[in-house]
Amino acid sequence: MSSIICSALSFSWSDGTPVFADLSFTAGPGRTGLVAPNGAGKSTLLKLIAGEHTPTEGSVTVDGVLGYLPQTLPLTGEPTVAEVLGIAPVVRALAAIEAGDTDEEHFAVVGTDWDVEDRARVQLDRLGLAGVALDRRLDTLSGGQVVTLGLAAQLLADPDVLVLDEPTNNLDRDGRARLDAVVREWKGCLLLVSHDRALLDRMDRIAELDQGRVQVHGGNFTSWEAARQASREVAEKNIRNAEQQLKREKREMQQARERAARRSGNAARTNTDIPRIIQGGLKRRAQESAAKADDTHGNRVDAARARLDAAERSLREDEAMALSLPDTEVPAGRTVFHGERLRVRDLFGDGLDLVVRGPERIALLGANGVGKSTLLRVVSGALTPDAGLLTRAEGRVAYLSQRLDLLDPALSTAESLRAVTPGMPEPDRMNLLARFLFRGPRAHLPVGALSGGERLRATLVCVLCAEPAPHLLLLDEPTNNLDLLGVEQLTAALNAYRGAFVLVSHDERFLADVGVDRGLRLAEGGLTEVDVP
Repeated sequence: MSSIICSALSFSWSDGTPVFADLSFTAGPGRTGLVAPNGAGKSTLLKLIAGEHTPTEGSVTVDGVLGYLPQTLPLTGEPTVAEVLGIAPVVRALAAIEAGDTDEEHFAVVGTDWDVEDRARVQLDRLGLAGVALDRRLDTLSGGQVVTLGLAAQLLADPDVLVLDEPTNNLDRDGRARLDAVVREWKGCLLLVSHDRALLDRMDRIAELDQGRVQVHGGNFTSWEAARQASREVAEKNIRNAEQQLKREKREMQQARERAARRSGNAARTNTDIPRIIQGGLKRRAQESAAKADDTHGNRVDAARARLDAAERSLREDEAMALSLPDTEVPAGRTVFHGERLRVRDLFGDGLDLVVRGPERIALLGANGVGKSTLLRVVSGALTPDAGLLTRAEGRVAYLSQRLDLLDPALSTAESLRAVTPGMPEPDRMNLLARFLFRGPRAHLPVGALSGGERLRATLVCVLCAEPAPHLLLLDEPTNNLDLLGVEQLTAALNAYRGAFVLVSHDERFLADVGVDRGLRLAEGGLTEVDVP
């Protein structure tokens, strides 16, 4: 009975900013999808479960061996595949023993793991990394291959509890299919954070993190969405009823005041034959009656207003980016990039040719590891090819790296944006940050303390809004970590953009929605014109 139990969990950042307070949540056997907008604390909760963060109060109990795939994996560096898998010492000891070294220390390191290489090979092959050697360096792998390798490392440990944070990031169609098989066949406790609808539909239950509380819905993502829409419709109806009741109570209170005013006036005009003391008593009783009626109707108005406030609070509106791209225009047919016989290391065969003309919308397609990200780096100027000729038109090229390594993690989003927009007035800059949902203290947090979705938003605002406006956008997996509202906003912004862009994405729905008009598939070192899925 593998499980995760969070009891009265509270957590705050080092500056005192609270994330959770008294949160309790249980995930038992089966598949649980955790959903919430970017910045709500999903990744923080998973890090608390994995022991990477320590709760301020409360406790986390994991029953069983835990496997944890974080949202942000190291995509560069010198570690080998064996080191990422956590088997490098055993592999070295096995190699020494096979070479005739009988040092007892080698046997102690191996222990009972004599078949570790075979087991590692089984996991790598199962996940589509059959051609990846154990001594291959991490920085030679694509982003999708690194994510797959991270998953293989967790599965190799044979966990009872598997926690996955955005595991579809950078994965191509085949990679997603293999991940889907892992999720579908999982027998223990699985807790998954993802914005991938298809994967969330594999879940047995959906846990929604909202304002520091978790509510669990039995059923998959489609079922949860339907229930959420039904609740929304009820809330909207309650708001309409509460608004009508508030108007009615206000109207009745006004009518009661008018009646009271008439009675008071009548009392003042009573027959003069009646003694003045009696006239005063009549007027006083009329005023007292009016005051009581006013209090009664006032209480009814206050109650109606409270019901309206409660109804409005129940209708949660998720915040969305007000994302718009700088105004730019590339004349039709103008060549913004021209590359001939480009080669980088052993990529691109005998040389690759690429021409980008304005205002083309190009989808760069291909399996993980074929060199899509490398090609974007060449086009951007971040990487000089080993061979070939290239020219770029005058104007700024905005490049969003898949690795989100543009920003200094020690600087805040506000400081990062200030560095690339020196001519922008400070109020305009803060307004721009607010449109990307960085308000108040969030704008001044170090980039390294942001969630994956927030880090992507921070990089987007600095890349897209830097001065001068770009005439060519190069976007490498821009929907990674973005919630569904964020993807919709990015889609709308790209549809309004009048420059050229080259887009790498494995999200077929996103590619269709941004109106890509040209597909280029990179395979076997060459580019082929294809229809976009």
